[in-house]
Amino acid sequence: MAPPPVPKPGSLGLKALNVMTGVNVALYRLTGGRLGGRMAGAPVLLLEHVGRKSGRHRTTPLLYMTDGEDLVIVGSRGGSHATPAWWLNLQASPATTVQVGRERRSVLARQASHEERAQLWPGLVAMYSDYDVYQRRTQREIPVIVLNPA
Repeated sequence: MAPPPVPKPGSLGLKALNVMTGVNVALYRLTGGRLGGRMAGAPVLLLEHVGRKSGRHRTTPLLYMTDGEDLVIVGSRGGSHATPAWWLNLQASPATTVQVGRERRSVLARQASHEERAQLWPGLVAMYSDYDVYQRRTQREIPVIVLNPA
């Protein structure tokens, strides 16, 4: 199965995705995650990041799993061959903030080691089975990102 196409800048699909993301973020913030705080039964957090080229502040809703005090997110982009922009942004500036429910937390993002990924991946797939489908769609190893408390 081919990965989903990456929307082209300025395309109608990208504009619609940005609108839906903005609505999700607004509802999440307004309700403390009661609305927009779950997707397919998995919990959602709001990730703050700064565009590495634009310098613009951005917010991306992402599924997450807890691992002790850490939060774990996945750079899947639906199995696309392209790396998510939010992960490229975090690589350039790993200190950031997330919102989980009504709580805001300072975190430091890092990519899980191969050993950590092997340990975390089954739990992530159990939480959201499409991650396994996404990994089969692409030849890149989908990164698992650990958000450590800062």
